[in-house]
Amino acid sequence: MPIIEVDNLSKQFGEIKAVDGVSFKVEEGEVFGFLGPNGAGKTTTINMLCTLLRPTSGQARVAGLDVIKDKNDVRRAIGLVFQETTLDDYLTAEQNILFHALAYAVPSEVRKQRTKELLTLMELWERRKSKIRTYSGGMKRRLEIARGLVHLPRVLFLDEPTLGLDPQTRNRIWEYILDLREKQGLTIFLTTHYMDEAEHSDRIAVIDHGKIVALNTPDSLKDQVGGDVLTISSDNNELVEDELRDKYGLVPEVNNGTVSVRVPGGEEFLPQFVRAYEGTLQSIGLRRPTLEDVFLHLTGREIRDEKVDERALMRNAMRARYR
Repeated sequence: MPIIEVDNLSKQFGEIKAVDGVSFKVEEGEVFGFLGPNGAGKTTTINMLCTLLRPTSGQARVAGLDVIKDKNDVRRAIGLVFQETTLDDYLTAEQNILFHALAYAVPSEVRKQRTKELLTLMELWERRKSKIRTYSGGMKRRLEIARGLVHLPRVLFLDEPTLGLDPQTRNRIWEYILDLREKQGLTIFLTTHYMDEAEHSDRIAVIDHGKIVALNTPDSLKDQVGGDVLTISSDNNELVEDELRDKYGLVPEVNNGTVSVRVPGGEEFLPQFVRAYEGTLQSIGLRRPTLEDVFLHLTGREIRDEKVDERALMRNAMRARYR
């Protein structure tokens, strides 16, 4: 049975439909990625699944619980790491974890043991007595992940978990996340606009303008693009184009003096082409499609920042609710 089930879920802020009828399922123990640009609907979706926003329409169940009818039970079944830090800077790391454990009614006999286990796992035990304002960005993110796990949730939601961190710290954070999944069988739902980060997912939902435009494994999504990318530079690019088109039935393009073409099974095609080509090759390259290519293929443009600020929309909605 899927641990997350979403059916035609929508959220509207005034005239703007931030999430537009999305449907998907997440299996238990899966790393499920939501890939899209800022403003695509990622944060709005995750906030509905975590009961922080009420859907305009549609249904969603997390751990078998309805996100509207069973709101409190859903919150006990999940951990959540926000984009922006929510740690108390004036408390120590240990105090932040213990306070969260107390709020979730973690029994006193396991509270301290669980805190030590998590801080040790995140390599923060030696700094447990340090106040959060002395922590680096990466240390804060690791602590937030630890805090989100203290009550033993079944699903961990990560909203842009490494936003603003340097590449080395981002890689280290992902080592911790994947280790948790391996050791605890944890289901992980993450939103991201980092392509390399999305590669860690078992399956990816590509979302744009509030709609899911594709959902599959990373490799299957790349296969949809239409083959590997071959780039060729020659003393006669017209000859390269003609040969690729007439002899192999491919559709080459010329950009900045380089011929590029998509070809299935590029590793097999490349030596065949080089042996048969009668001109002079200056350079040649081959790469697998990337998730950036996938997004371009699906939407007709590169992944980009949107002018629509999802968080601003949600803040305005909250203010309107209490007027």
